[in-house]
Amino acid sequence: MGSIKQILEVVRRGTEEILLEEELIKRLSTGKPLRVKAGFDPTAPDLHLGHTVLLNKMRQLQQLGFDILFLIGDFTGMIGDPSGKNETRPPLTREQVNANAETYRKQVFKILDPDKTHIMFNSEWMDALSAVDLVKLAATHTVARMLERDDFHKRYKNSQPIAIHEFLYPLLQGYDSVAMRADIELGGTDQKFNLLMGRELQKHFGQQPQIVITLPLLPGLDGIKKMSKSLGNYIAIDESPNDIFGKVMSISDETMWIYYELISLRSLDEIKAFKDQVQQGVNPRDIKFKLAEEIVERFHSAAMAKQAYENFTAQFQQGAVPDDLKEIRLESPTKEGLPMASIIKMAGLTESTSEAIRMIKQGAVRFDGERVQDQHVMIKAGETFVLQVGKRRFAKVTLSNK
Repeated sequence: MGSIKQILEVVRRGTEEILLEEELIKRLSTGKPLRVKAGFDPTAPDLHLGHTVLLNKMRQLQQLGFDILFLIGDFTGMIGDPSGKNETRPPLTREQVNANAETYRKQVFKILDPDKTHIMFNSEWMDALSAVDLVKLAATHTVARMLERDDFHKRYKNSQPIAIHEFLYPLLQGYDSVAMRADIELGGTDQKFNLLMGRELQKHFGQQPQIVITLPLLPGLDGIKKMSKSLGNYIAIDESPNDIFGKVMSISDETMWIYYELISLRSLDEIKAFKDQVQQGVNPRDIKFKLAEEIVERFHSAAMAKQAYENFTAQFQQGAVPDDLKEIRLESPTKEGLPMASIIKMAGLTESTSEAIRMIKQGAVRFDGERVQDQHVMIKAGETFVLQVGKRRFAKVTLSNK
């Protein structure tokens, strides 16, 4: 393991909170390899980039000599984590969870070292709990304590139903830490209540309480809501190189810096240098190319990353377009050009300008491969470009001046 100073530098990068850092320093001073836990409920197949925020941190700690415990919540996945939800989640069958868990087991080693990673399933100890054990576990906390959790409090205040099994979820996640004897648990900021539950239950069972490390939630392709398969705003790590590359290029310039901070393996000095380049006039798109290539290379190969770059630039910058793409020539009354929404409608990609505006707001419009953020943006006369609306509507447009 490195020095305590080096370890803390790694732990702090991209971290929201360390609870409690003084406890972490004290435990590091013993020189004993610490057991680092992170749990993932397989409620849907495939890991996505949002999961890699925690996995990257685990990888960094693994390289420093920590014991890495990758927990697949095959038992808790049947309950469904209520964190951040405003309604009860439908339960999954064990067969569904097991099928999803198998994809996690296969994909996690794209990031973690298989020889130094302990994969665990919480059904190993949860299935062994009796009804009496569950009652005793439930007796460790009150309903009032559970209602302190933000999402439960909001649902209770708004008279939205909360099922009894949802109260069990934080207790079961906390009990995982007891069964695994975790020294550190990683989780997103939305998991803070559950992570602290692990500390409390470890105290109850006579163990030294785990250090809790929370990390920010990676925004999805919309740049607003957290990346989630249920929201459809995700990039799965098992997607094709072209799909990963194209989706990364679709994020906004502002969101790009969050991705660099949370999932890039580049140093902070390199990222700062990129920001300086943009301030000096470099097109943010060129910096985004580097991010897209890095991510494709990590989950596929350097050769595939290069090919994905060439495919992307050929389609959106060099005029190579789908076979069924129509070429349209539009005229602008002035050299200043036309608003993007008007061009979309005139090109026949939507039935009305209002629909074009709605599609822009939904993030469903791309101009030469880059997502359009502003419905009022003007396109100057004299330009030729590829417009895409949704997944299937394309047009190569030349905007000329009368």
